[in-house]
Amino acid sequence: MTTDRRVILLTGLSGAGKTTATKSLEDIGFRTIDNLPHELLPALVEKIAANPERFARVCLVLDARDGDPSQTIDLVRTGTAAIGVSARIIYLDARDDVLIRRFSETRHRHPLGGAVDAPRSVAQAIAAERTLLSATRELADAVVDTSDLSGRELRDRLVAEALESDKQVAIRLTSFGYKHGIPLEADLVFDVRAAANPHWVPELRPLDGRSPEISEYVLNDSTGAGLLQSIESYLAATTAAYLADGRGRLSIAIGCTGGRHRSVAIVEALARRLPAILGSAPIVVEHRDLARS
Repeated sequence: MTTDRRVILLTGLSGAGKTTATKSLEDIGFRTIDNLPHELLPALVEKIAANPERFARVCLVLDARDGDPSQTIDLVRTGTAAIGVSARIIYLDARDDVLIRRFSETRHRHPLGGAVDAPRSVAQAIAAERTLLSATRELADAVVDTSDLSGRELRDRLVAEALESDKQVAIRLTSFGYKHGIPLEADLVFDVRAAANPHWVPELRPLDGRSPEISEYVLNDSTGAGLLQSIESYLAATTAAYLADGRGRLSIAIGCTGGRHRSVAIVEALARRLPAILGSAPIVVEHRDLARS
C-alpha cells in the first residue's frame, strides 16, 4: 500500500483559476475529477480504498453549479477518513475587479448568471456565488488568492499546498501594502501603518524591511515596538484556540502602506519570535508586495 495517498478537494469562485489549478495538479500525478455527482461519491471512495496505487493522488473539483459544496466536502472527508486517507481542501479566491476582468476577457458566462430572460450582471453573479460558497470557504485548509499570481506562481503555490503534510498546522505570515489590497486568504489582519515610516528617510528608502537598518528603524520606534508586542501578545493568547478549531492553516497578514518597509520588518520579527510561543508549528513567511512597492 502506498504511503503517500492524497485527496484534494479543489473549490472556489468561478474565474479564480480552477482550470489552471487542475492542470498544475495533473502535472504532479493527480487524477482530477470535475463536479462528480454526490451519489457517486461512495463508489469513488471504494475505488480509492481498493486501488491505492491507481488512486494515490486524487483531486475532486467542486464548484457552485450544483449549489453549496460544503455537504459534498463533509461526505468526502467522512468517507476518506474511514479508509485512512485525509482530504485537504484548497479554496481559490480573487478580488471582484479581477474576476470581472477575467470574465470580460474570456466572454464566458458566469455559472450563476441567471436565466436568459432574467440575467444577472457579472458583479451580481459574483456576489451571489460568494454568499453561496461562504460555508465552504470556512472549511478550507488553505485559501489561495489568485488575483495577482502569474500562472507559474499559482502552480508553485498549489503544488506546495497539495503536497503539504496535514499532520501539523502551518502559520502563514504575510506582509502586504494596503494600496494593493488586503490579502483575501488572511484569517487575521493587523495594521502597522502607525509605526515610523522609513520611506521618508532618503538613505533608507531603497532598502526593504528585511535589512537590519529598516528593522532597527521600525522596531526602535516606540510605536513600532508597541505594535509588535501587541501582535505577539494577541497571538500568544489566541493562536491555540484558532488551531483547536480544526483549521489546517492560520494566515496572518501584516499591512503597511506599500508593503515594503514596516510590514516586512514586523513579519520578519514575528517569524523569529513566534516559535518560542507556538512551539513546532511550521511558520511560512511571504512578502506579497515587496517587488512592486
